[in-house]
Amino acid sequence: MVDPERGLLVVGSIAAAEGPGGDERAGNVELTVVDLRTGTSDVVVLHERFEADDHDVPALWRRRDGRWLAVYTKHKTDDLTRWRVSEPGDPRRWGPERSFDWSEFTGGRGVTYSNLHELDGRLYCFARAVNDDPCALVSDDEGDTWAYAGKLFTRPKVGYVNGYTRYVSQPKRIDLITTDHHPRDYDNSIYHGYLEGGALHRTDGSIVDNAALDAEAPSQVELTTVLAAGSVWDGEPMTHCWTIDIRRGDDGSLAAVLLARRDTPERPEDAYAREHPVPDHRFFYARLAPGGTWQVRQLAKAGHGLLRHENDYTGLVAIDPYDLDSLYVSTPIDPRDGSSLEHHEIFHARTADAGNSWAWTAVTERSIVDNLRPIVAPGDPGWVPLLWFRGSMTASQHYACEVVLLDSPRT
Repeated sequence: MVDPERGLLVVGSIAAAEGPGGDERAGNVELTVVDLRTGTSDVVVLHERFEADDHDVPALWRRRDGRWLAVYTKHKTDDLTRWRVSEPGDPRRWGPERSFDWSEFTGGRGVTYSNLHELDGRLYCFARAVNDDPCALVSDDEGDTWAYAGKLFTRPKVGYVNGYTRYVSQPKRIDLITTDHHPRDYDNSIYHGYLEGGALHRTDGSIVDNAALDAEAPSQVELTTVLAAGSVWDGEPMTHCWTIDIRRGDDGSLAAVLLARRDTPERPEDAYAREHPVPDHRFFYARLAPGGTWQVRQLAKAGHGLLRHENDYTGLVAIDPYDLDSLYVSTPIDPRDGSSLEHHEIFHARTADAGNSWAWTAVTERSIVDNLRPIVAPGDPGWVPLLWFRGSMTASQHYACEVVLLDSPRT
């Protein structure tokens, strides 16, 4: 996130043993504070030797009193959501770590992920917790204290997890997209809903749950289907969908990027094998105008699975938070001509017709390592702070890379 008044960019990360510092730094929960005016940076360690796992990256929030909030969890290896609050205006100085213990609700089965969003003056921290369902903590003092709110939705568990959910918020509404389960375990569809006025709604405004986050949470299949498993695009069936990104425009429109497999293994059961290579993933772009219905189109080929044991990992896509017509795509297939590339490269995509067609520009070219996981940091609408990581990744716990920043004025 960017603090435009002080010209600071704050980036959360988790150090791996393959990086600088090796085992002595592995697992550190770190913040890099970049002075965008001078280009200098400082690294702050929020928690030493926490856990080397990319699921643990801290969520950040800028409070009204000028302090920063950082919230982080392990990857299901304990039941604590931890947080720290900075000194006013200074993300280099932090108060003590505090924690919320979920074990009363999880039975000791762990918690992961931290997603901070505000609704009606209350701060929510969405996490994967009870029954591996999307759940939430709530805070009425901007993160000084937290209480358990409940489950957002639930269903009988299949495989590893119940849904991968991404969120975007404005003061009166939180939108989300989610899956059924892990695409390794289930032929997922992707669903959309939103929280408003205490209720969970479908895209068309109809109510799924009048008292969201209560004890009787509905299943996500009751939400609006955005991309259906088995749907056919240009004569090709798409399966095993996954969520990538969602953003909201000032006019209330939504944009989301979704992932699906174009995968036809010789034996159907191989689609669920952990070591089954998936050679052909596809990115989709979904757009929702206020009062409209979802318009979904293929965006680009995403190439092979990034990791053999996680065959639905890809380079990912970032939507510009201040321009829904602008995307940054990591792919090993050149979207301009369909040619294969030696490594994942970053491309900028722009549409003038809500996603019907795209103009592509290379951000990186002829790289000797992969360029993965682009992010456009929010906070300053006048600039485009594009970040990605450059290097190699062999697992969620093992990566040798550097984080790259390309900071450009918005034109």
